[in-house]
Amino acid sequence: MIDPQMLARLPAAAAVLSAAVRNGRGPVAQLMRSGGLYCVFQPLADLRSGSVYAHEALIRGPQGTALHTPDALLRGAACEGVLREFELLAVCVALLDWGRQQAPGRLFINLSAEALVQAVAVCGPGMVGDTVRSFGVQARSLVIEITEHDRVIDMPAVCAAVKAVHATGARLALDDFGDGRSSLRLWSEAKPDFVKIDKYFIRQIEQHPANLQLLQAIKGIAEVFGTTLIAEGIETEDELRTLRDLDIPYGQGWLLGRPSETAQPRISAQALNVAQDPRVAVLPHQGHNARPGVLRNLMVMQAPCVAPTTSNDEVAALFKAQQPLHAIAVVDGERPLALINRQHFMNHYATLYFREVHGRKPCLAFANVQPRVVDLDCDVDQLVGILTSQDQRYLSDGFIVTDNGRYAGLGTGEQLVRRVTEARIEAARHANPLTFLPGNIPISLHMQRLIDAGAGFVACYADLNHFKPFNDHYGYWRGDQMIRLVARLAVAHCDARRDFVGHVGGDDFMLLLQSEDWRQRCEDIVAAFADDALQLFDTQAREAGGIWAEDRHGIRRFFPCTTLSIGVVRIAPGSRLAPEDIANLAALAKQQAKSQSLAGRGAIALHAPEGATPAPAPQPALPSFTTAAEPC
Repeated sequence: MIDPQMLARLPAAAAVLSAAVRNGRGPVAQLMRSGGLYCVFQPLADLRSGSVYAHEALIRGPQGTALHTPDALLRGAACEGVLREFELLAVCVALLDWGRQQAPGRLFINLSAEALVQAVAVCGPGMVGDTVRSFGVQARSLVIEITEHDRVIDMPAVCAAVKAVHATGARLALDDFGDGRSSLRLWSEAKPDFVKIDKYFIRQIEQHPANLQLLQAIKGIAEVFGTTLIAEGIETEDELRTLRDLDIPYGQGWLLGRPSETAQPRISAQALNVAQDPRVAVLPHQGHNARPGVLRNLMVMQAPCVAPTTSNDEVAALFKAQQPLHAIAVVDGERPLALINRQHFMNHYATLYFREVHGRKPCLAFANVQPRVVDLDCDVDQLVGILTSQDQRYLSDGFIVTDNGRYAGLGTGEQLVRRVTEARIEAARHANPLTFLPGNIPISLHMQRLIDAGAGFVACYADLNHFKPFNDHYGYWRGDQMIRLVARLAVAHCDARRDFVGHVGGDDFMLLLQSEDWRQRCEDIVAAFADDALQLFDTQAREAGGIWAEDRHGIRRFFPCTTLSIGVVRIAPGSRLAPEDIANLAALAKQQAKSQSLAGRGAIALHAPEGATPAPAPQPALPSFTTAAEPC
């Protein structure tokens, strides 16, 4: 607790004890007068080195009372009409407590924007530094942390107060960014040195790819403004590991250190072990979202259009003049109304007496008044809806293309099918549609992260033996079940925090393992697959040990039951091999494993990169496994 007489002797503290505080009968005002407030200090850590970077001062009321927590104190002060005075007195208490300790590092103290303006006014713009030093604290070690209780109304006044703070050598931080109160405008205009990311985005970030992407977007904004980020609310090892690998410089939370009345020289041992762990976190994967505008690069046919009043004779003349034209759009101004199919219209036009009866009449009678209309900004799901609908006239009529609702041209059914296929292929490079595992692009990105971090890891290329005969014999549905079985077993036997499981495509998988027991995990996957895959064969095939089917040359022969082979390449810490080189080496190891595969069990083979020194291979855990030389 602070001695009220000592506090009253400090001019800055005495100045904030207004008449409302001196005469107030509320519990908060009484605490302010009696010196019943004190501060605790929570460490902020460097997430790379694990060292303590700074402390945040957190105000407290008497323990065991309803006014112990900061939220209760702030609510009470607001109800008593002394909120601004309470905030300023809390700063004085924090500075006095910190000055007594003479602890190293920076001190973060909380103020609302309005209280900051008032504090500068109380001290005088040129006297802020002297006021801070009167508490035994150097201004250059102070960080004013702006916490917005309400929206900032007078932004010019806030910016002037921030300028006065910066002039003393103190720094500025923006608190709880992203919680709905801390605004991007305040970030832009106040130009804080630090921004604290609200704990909402940090909680279980290793499981939420959307929050991960938002955090990466905040990083981009910070780079634009030259701001240093601090993650709040770090409570688990996985959160810390993910934030460290996202290059968030600093963090704060109970995992790193709980608030205490004295400064802490180091973070918790648990957090320090995570910070110094060289293994790379496996970031949560979000499938590729096909953004609107997938037709923007489509070759739209700049076809002429006609008005609703255009006669059938004029439409026929237009078709005769432009032979490649498969259809004509009927447009009212810029709004498409209908589509006239060439073949359908010309068949009618060629009938007896059509020209005499209908030639001068409007063309709408022979048009499709419910045509397919596709905007250039549509997404893939809308296109798939067209392809799978019962109305398949788009295959012959084509479709009308619009740009923001205005007629832009025509497209064909063939173009629509091709564009959807291309979009699906692109999406599959990010997330395989069968197993929903990360595809080629995330595999390469994670491999590059491992290389950039200088981490040692194991690249495993998994492939099925005799899968094509099985797929041909039982059909693609059973084949898909087998591929999903591989995915399920790989995920189940890998550590989600350390090991990355990706699906290259077909029956090919890539595993990037950092677990020290990677060999046992691979062997468990192969053994489990050898047992579980038998359930996908019929009884006769299980008893015979395989099936009769045609090989790639059309020759009928016997194939053993499908097994799994894994080719392994150990990548030493600090390796500068490129991802494509590692993938190629793993593919070679996979071929070696497939050549060594024994009927009914599968195989694991290790390949030594060029220039590596092979070490003697240990005895395999399963007698049916064949292991090649393992590089150091």
